[in-house]
Amino acid sequence: MPASQNTAESVKLDFTKPYVLSINGDLVSGKGTFDVFNPADNTVLAKAPEGTEEQMEAAIQAAKKAFPKWSALSWDERSTYITRYADALEANKEDLITLLTLEQGKPRHSMATSEVDAAIYWVREVAKRRVPVEVLEETDQHTVEVHHTPLGVVGAITPWNFPVLLGLWKVAPCLITGNTMVLKPSPYTPLTSLRFGEIAQKVFPAGVLNVVSGGNELGQKMTEHPAIAKISFTGSTATGKKVMASGSSNLKRVTLELGGNDAAIVLEGTEYKDLIPTLFWAAYGNSGQWCIAVKRLYVHSSIHEDFVKEFVAYAQSKKVGDGMNPSTDLGPIQNRMQFNKLVDLFDDVKTKGYKVPLGGSIDRNQAGNFVPVTVVDNPPENSRIVQEEPFGPILPIIAFDDVDDVVERANAGNFGLAGSVWGKDRDAAIAVANRLETGTVWVNEIHIHGIDIPFGGHKQSGMGVENGHEGLCEFTNTKTMMLKK
Repeated sequence: MPASQNTAESVKLDFTKPYVLSINGDLVSGKGTFDVFNPADNTVLAKAPEGTEEQMEAAIQAAKKAFPKWSALSWDERSTYITRYADALEANKEDLITLLTLEQGKPRHSMATSEVDAAIYWVREVAKRRVPVEVLEETDQHTVEVHHTPLGVVGAITPWNFPVLLGLWKVAPCLITGNTMVLKPSPYTPLTSLRFGEIAQKVFPAGVLNVVSGGNELGQKMTEHPAIAKISFTGSTATGKKVMASGSSNLKRVTLELGGNDAAIVLEGTEYKDLIPTLFWAAYGNSGQWCIAVKRLYVHSSIHEDFVKEFVAYAQSKKVGDGMNPSTDLGPIQNRMQFNKLVDLFDDVKTKGYKVPLGGSIDRNQAGNFVPVTVVDNPPENSRIVQEEPFGPILPIIAFDDVDDVVERANAGNFGLAGSVWGKDRDAAIAVANRLETGTVWVNEIHIHGIDIPFGGHKQSGMGVENGHEGLCEFTNTKTMMLKK
């Protein structure tokens, strides 16, 4: 599309119109619809299009057809399109923020706004990145070069906790490296993805970015399809295993960003009072619905009792409510399935008689999926609340005495996404951090991300990385060229 046409008005959407699929540059109705619920009251927010397997096939074929011309463009030409896309997203930002709150639940004035802002920034900045040709050898007789060439059609499957950010995290690096994409959003939160798919059709050539919503059978079709060269998936470890098994039929590439049970370790002598707000939000941000939330907080026994008192006092000031209310700090759990899982976990905490200095009781008869901020004080290491990933606003705070013991406990289990260490002695904290079996570790800070910082998991928390040079290369084939002069 000529740059002169890419004005704010030309890319603005009417958000009152029905939701549609984006296939081959066209906006297409599904063969049916399914309900999308507002988690603040469980009323039907909208009807989303139910894509069929035939429509998914059409989207894959459209992406395959678009690939030769798109991949033949220069990096700078693709960058121009992607930058225009960032501009178009910016023109629709306020409507996207509101829609994100309504379908996901997170507070509009805080986490929804920051998610959409971060996603637009990510798209704009990724458009500036390049993977240069690396010259390994240059002599009078011979040249050896390493090129990173596009793979083809990429299938993206995105989750319900950060549908805008984690969707566009995949779109931008996929397209800048010369691939085309078919994106399937979570059926719990398809609406924002469908809208940014509509926006894309005003910017990109037909077939470059297709968005198809629907049930799990569409995801399976993507993972099995021989025309899809790579799957980029964010979601649970259990589903990630199925994605990997399904994709093995034709050895397609996979990037899997999966679950976590992240430990934060507060060492002896730490001046912790000023850290409590940071650690609170690291655990309870997005109502605990993020893979890198602190899910186990280990605090040295010399400060544990006072730490819990201070932490609870801070947590008591936070309000759980409708994300459209400006006074809300934490929104509802996004869907009833996850809400019921938390009900079961809370019941286990109560049945086992663990100490709960804050929260602990869920009203099952309320209209919305609201779960109170809950602290569990010093439950046993083998308890469900310590061993499982709750994905909700509940946190065990556990005392420890010995550094070797707490490292062993932090590393136990199959997860290894991220972790953090906090201490007055920076070198001692770094020494502990070096022993954590995680893809990411922070020392005296947490949840720092960046365009050029690779992010991935260890053990069963994932495979491959997103972001950074390494993340771009995940969307490419390493092609070695040896040239005789």
